[in-house]
Amino acid sequence: MDRVPMSFAGGVADAVVVGGGTVGAWCAYFLRRAGLARVVLVEKGLLGQGASSRAAGVVRLQGGTPEAVRLGQWSRRFYLSQRDELGTDSGFTELGYLLPCFTPGDVTAAHERMAMQSALGVPVRWLDPGEVDAVNPTLAPGQTLGGTFCAQDGYITPPRNVAAYTVALNRSGVEVAEHVAFRGLTRGPGVGVQTSQGRIEAGLVVLTGGPKIAAVGALAGIAIPAGGARHQVAVTERHPDLAPSRVPMVFDLAAGLYWRPEEGGLLFGMSNPDEPPGENREVDEGYLAKMRARLAQLVPVTAGLGLRRIWAATIDYTPDHLPIIGPAGDGVTVACAGGAGMMWGPGVAKAAADVALTGSSDVLDTSPLGLDRFDEAGHSRLATDPIALPFPEKIPSRT
Repeated sequence: MDRVPMSFAGGVADAVVVGGGTVGAWCAYFLRRAGLARVVLVEKGLLGQGASSRAAGVVRLQGGTPEAVRLGQWSRRFYLSQRDELGTDSGFTELGYLLPCFTPGDVTAAHERMAMQSALGVPVRWLDPGEVDAVNPTLAPGQTLGGTFCAQDGYITPPRNVAAYTVALNRSGVEVAEHVAFRGLTRGPGVGVQTSQGRIEAGLVVLTGGPKIAAVGALAGIAIPAGGARHQVAVTERHPDLAPSRVPMVFDLAAGLYWRPEEGGLLFGMSNPDEPPGENREVDEGYLAKMRARLAQLVPVTAGLGLRRIWAATIDYTPDHLPIIGPAGDGVTVACAGGAGMMWGPGVAKAAADVALTGSSDVLDTSPLGLDRFDEAGHSRLATDPIALPFPEKIPSRT
């Protein structure tokens, strides 16, 4: 029989966090670090067994909106500070990220983004076509009209991130209740959390859950406009031309295809914009072949390489491809990274912890990112983040 902390069966906590992924775990840590005496993290399975351990780990400052930039900046600084703070880290590796342009429209949009990013302190620069080819010698020459590049962008190792937040939770004294399912909230007076192992009173509650966050919200009686989408990742065989010195991270935005070095080969990831939302975690061989052909066109050396690993995961998304950070009733806060758990996760978690404690955050102005930006159908009043995977722009119908 699975065992949970005996104290979890009852009593009062200063805060209860639902969900043991990147956002939930780091949020629980930040709440404990802020001085709350008893913080309980409820996870129906095991820490990190969802999308957190199946991600590609990309961390970029080149966000498509000011909110995305600020979350990326905070998260990158946090990853760099982990070794001193925790004695371990998530394995952040600075590599540089290229966003190539293939059409005149791409060029115009890129320069507009650069102006916004530069004003926020991102060291992004424009590369002309020759410079693109020079910084990425594995790229087929003459393919682009130029592109933006930020040398400070990089990636983390997702399983190492799970290990890092597990260490952080243990060392900070957060009570981790694995194999404990969230069943709903009870209100008045105060707020309580009902679980498969009983009820606990909570001063504060933070609801997370990645691609399951809409279901978590439904249990709590809160409509959260978020869904899940299949995302596929593959790693090629090794090749000397794919050394990190020759391959920065690259995002072919129009195709929804990105890649980076991985263990002597190339890791590449993709999402199908025409696929309906859902929780399918099987490999789509047809779409994988389509993206392999696109990758071979741009990085010819990959055409003759086999694949060493292939996997699929369900990742969360919101209709405007931006995170959700905000209140959901007295004592309750919602936090969703909108499909960017590695890139924005620590920033979203810290901002959510701050909002739960004080109503605002120094990470960024969260007021535009709350649930109140959505109408009853889940449509957002905010423009869609233009630098995102091709997630759906609708959520599954509510019944």
